[in-house]
Amino acid sequence: MKAFGTVFTDEMTISWNNGDGWTNPEFVPSDSLTLHPGAHVLHYSSTCFEGLKAFRHPDGSVKIFRLDQNIKRFAQSSDMLHLPALDTDLTQQMIIDAVAKFADQVPDAPGSLYIRPTHMGTDPAVGKAAAPSATSVQYVLLSPVGDYFSGGGEVALRVLLNEEGMRCAPHMGMIKSGGNYASALGPIMKAKQDLNADQVLFCPNGDVQETGAANFILFDGNEVITKALDESFLHGITRNSILTLASDRGMDVQERELSVEELLERAAKPGCEAALSGTAAVLTSVGTLIYRGQEYQVGSGQPGTTTRDLRKALNDIQWGLADDPHGWLTTIPVIHKAE
Repeated sequence: MKAFGTVFTDEMTISWNNGDGWTNPEFVPSDSLTLHPGAHVLHYSSTCFEGLKAFRHPDGSVKIFRLDQNIKRFAQSSDMLHLPALDTDLTQQMIIDAVAKFADQVPDAPGSLYIRPTHMGTDPAVGKAAAPSATSVQYVLLSPVGDYFSGGGEVALRVLLNEEGMRCAPHMGMIKSGGNYASALGPIMKAKQDLNADQVLFCPNGDVQETGAANFILFDGNEVITKALDESFLHGITRNSILTLASDRGMDVQERELSVEELLERAAKPGCEAALSGTAAVLTSVGTLIYRGQEYQVGSGQPGTTTRDLRKALNDIQWGLADDPHGWLTTIPVIHKAE
């Protein structure tokens, strides 16, 4: 199977804002985007995106998971980057129309259709280093995918604790922007090369925050511990879903500060588990923490029962194998294609 997110449907939906509102969306070939070389996004990183998934259910229907929350965060990112305001109803319709058109390419479980709405500044003005783009484009890419990590949640990850750096500038953490991922790439590549680590968990001044591409959650018995929401890191929708499912089970969900010292102390206890959560990662176990040249095993060092159970509970809702008590799924209308 090809790498996650490298296969795309033939077409995407697209809409332009030239300063006087959004054009009617249209379908275009997925490799047809044309930008001026001076476009604001290419020089000043005025771009944000979302990542969400559509799932095929046993009855053949297709449903999108937490569409409303992803659009809400997409609009928030756009506002914080001072891009032209999204028409959220238009964006929602673009996503639904795209998934409906390519519903036949939504894989059966355990696969899904990854959805990537993107918004970029298009002003051809290299003099706007200190000014926002007044024009922009939004489009929706679709990619049939399997698991993000090769182990499919059954292989525990190795994660480096980094106290010196940050994933991104603190005031940018809530924005799902490509620049934030780029700023984390150097430390991640070095950790992979030097320590065979899968990811870096950024812990500036000992404050456990997030990895380069996912939120971090600690499970210690009935306790669920993760950093309290603030503007310094991304407010993960999968994170929120996992915490909700844990609370439904009567677990003690704690959104609070977590220090490296407390993390290592708890990680050494039998039965302790740690995991990364995200749209792509779902809920993937962390088995080893690397800190100041030493390796610390988390619990048994293998995927634990709580992580597996919560991952399965989330997947079962997404794939229609369990009820959807929180109303997280949006049903996609069936389009009957001509023979």
